[in-house]
Amino acid sequence: MKKCVFAGTFDPPTRGHLRIIEKCLEIFDGVTVAVMVNPDKVPLISVGDRERLLKKLFSGDKRVKVRTFCGAAVDLLNEENTRFYVRGVRNTVDFEYENGDRFASEKLMPDLITIYIPADQDDLHISSSIVRNSVRFGKDYADYIPESILNELRQILEKKDV
Repeated sequence: MKKCVFAGTFDPPTRGHLRIIEKCLEIFDGVTVAVMVNPDKVPLISVGDRERLLKKLFSGDKRVKVRTFCGAAVDLLNEENTRFYVRGVRNTVDFEYENGDRFASEKLMPDLITIYIPADQDDLHISSSIVRNSVRFGKDYADYIPESILNELRQILEKKDV
């Protein structure tokens, strides 16, 4: 069985994330979606809420495993017993960042295979940062969030009184 890892902060999960994961499922038999914990960042929503939203997004699809991870991506790949690491890219800025990270990761895991999946043209402007800013400034973010988790995200944000 060929599987891959797609990791990110998913703060919150967006329509762009959904489409990258769907493309992973066209290539691989399974995908581990890892909510990465970065102790240096202050997230909008909790790790548990992000994990729960992703699990809801893929409920019933046994090919998708959602988990939380704190550490280096290569350690996650080793735990998941795969060398295929998927990264979504929207533009050259994303590519430059991801490619620099790839070079560092390959030093730690020489057999790493990084696969870049470009965002759909309709999703080039979508990012978790755009959603967070929309929330902070009271702007509509519904078009950026998958419909199946939109209401739950709104409830999470209402509880936080954002």
